[in-house]
Amino acid sequence: MPDQIRYDLLTQQALRGVVHNVLADAARKGLPGDHHFYISFDTTADGVRLSQRLRSQYPEEMTIILQHQFWDLSVDDDHFEVGLSFGGVPEKLSIPFAAINGFFDPSVQFGLQFETVGEGQDNAVPAATIETKPAAAEPKKKTPTRSSVPAVASANTSEPAPAEPDKPAGGAEVVRLDRFRKK
Repeated sequence: MPDQIRYDLLTQQALRGVVHNVLADAARKGLPGDHHFYISFDTTADGVRLSQRLRSQYPEEMTIILQHQFWDLSVDDDHFEVGLSFGGVPEKLSIPFAAINGFFDPSVQFGLQFETVGEGQDNAVPAATIETKPAAAEPKKKTPTRSSVPAVASANTSEPAPAEPDKPAGGAEVVRLDRFRKK
């Protein structure tokens, strides 16, 4: 259907812009307060640069944590680069925004989950899912457990974690974009 506006793709692009802006701000000013980020990405995507050691350990997806021990965070229009230590070995990663599958800031229970959507696909699933805390809830100071993120690799660990559960932790509301689609 070439005569239709692809709102799903436009929305996904805009939400990746949110991740870009948040990371660019963190690169300039550092992380404010208790903010920290879990970023999941496709290690097979075009433009992803990481060591062969990490690529063999995480052949499909990897989640990094930007919290206390990262350095040289830089953000360009289409990708970001960051230094992290994995098992005591420093690594420099380069991750295109298009490779990101998920972004989560547990300090405010905000998350974005992206799905691969091709230009020619007539998809019935949303291109992105937004998770936010309910407006009436008080902020939680709890950091997610290792079981709440897939294949985590960070400055603190290089061991894979169990897959992410179906429901977000902390009572977050999942807003699916297909809620707004005409059926």
